[in-house]
Amino acid sequence: MDFQDKTLHCRDCGAAFVFTAGEQGFYLEKGLMNEPQRCTNCRANRRRERTSGEREATAITCASCGREATVPFVPRLDRPVYCNDCFSTQRAPRATVSA
Repeated sequence: MDFQDKTLHCRDCGAAFVFTAGEQGFYLEKGLMNEPQRCTNCRANRRRERTSGEREATAITCASCGREATVPFVPRLDRPVYCNDCFSTQRAPRATVSA
């Protein structure tokens, strides 16, 4: 399949950028059906925002010891949440007893 370079416009900054024939081949090879919507700089900025976003801490009461603690996620109601100490204890491998 023969591809031609295309000039596209970034949806964030409006700048024109080139969607090269090589990139089009890569997109086809990976099964990506849509053309890129953002220029290289805006894509990098968006990726940086997603990966460097700080998570909000949630105050919890430990399900094991009852102490107050904070966790970097919002707990689900159907699962127990532990402080760091109790979580480490829960995760420690337990010795198995053979009968």
